[in-house]
Amino acid sequence: MAETATTLPPRPAQEAPRFELKSFLTRYGSWIALALLILVNLAITPNFATWQTLNVNLTQVCAIVIVGVGMTLVIATGGIDLSVGALMAIAGALAPLIFLGKLFPLPSPAVGIALAFVLPVLVTGILGLFNGWLITHLRIQPIIATLVLFIAGRGIAQVFTNGNLQVFNLPEFQFIGLGRIFGIPFQAFLMVAIVAAAAWMLRRTMFGRQILAVGGNERAARLAGIPVASVKQRVYLISGLLSGIAGLIVIARNSAADANLVGLGMELDAIAAVAVGGTLLTGGRATVIGTLVGALIIQLVRYTLLANGVPDAAALVAKAGIIVLAVWLQRQGQR
Repeated sequence: MAETATTLPPRPAQEAPRFELKSFLTRYGSWIALALLILVNLAITPNFATWQTLNVNLTQVCAIVIVGVGMTLVIATGGIDLSVGALMAIAGALAPLIFLGKLFPLPSPAVGIALAFVLPVLVTGILGLFNGWLITHLRIQPIIATLVLFIAGRGIAQVFTNGNLQVFNLPEFQFIGLGRIFGIPFQAFLMVAIVAAAAWMLRRTMFGRQILAVGGNERAARLAGIPVASVKQRVYLISGLLSGIAGLIVIARNSAADANLVGLGMELDAIAAVAVGGTLLTGGRATVIGTLVGALIIQLVRYTLLANGVPDAAALVAKAGIIVLAVWLQRQGQR
């Protein structure tokens, strides 16, 4: 008896992936905005394509990016850090007191300079760890826990200096803010190194995956055996350390430390850079490179407006508009 041949139904033709504008803008919108800003400046801003302009923008953006890297890691866990500006002020207040020998006697000027680079950053790192301890052990919401140092930290810096401006002239220390290598600010090389290290850590290490897991679903991360409290404490520690480094850069660039002004408003600039760069403010996804791009966008918007005679107040309004647009694009991408 002959076998009956069975014919299989034809496979449906595979649909070509559709282009979705919202998804594309969510992924590449910050890069497109940066490219457009550069093109606009090349067209309308005098002397934009010069080394001097590049150096001005780099020196203004480096501290924001360095603080923004720490903020990116914190936000990736679902937290926030409002204390970064105050921690910058503390580091900026401590460093001159150390290398000028006002805190303790120094065996040599070189020792004072070395300690001025190390001790303030360690102090701000410990204070960052204190933020993490408040959040993980006392169960205080991150915005409230970091608000403690946001308020008290600048007061601590003012107590250290008695509210006085500390002016100094010490080239060995000031190199971190004023030094040049091949005509490029040294702080730019430091910024790139920090961004590269953080990007590698997020992509290639267990700790980086744990950060994203905690921010994505903290309960699931805890059930999976991830040490949630330890992860949170470490990201706030890193944020504190990077804030201290940024504080040293700012005072070295200004050749003076003013506890009233160092880091003022930095927490808002860092959060804005993170949001514009594409990191989800709800946690679970982070892009350190995006934070770099976001900070460059914010700086270039301000520079463009000022270079073309627009008041600085308008730059603040433009910054707010950029943040609203970035958050809206994030919401569209999530949908």
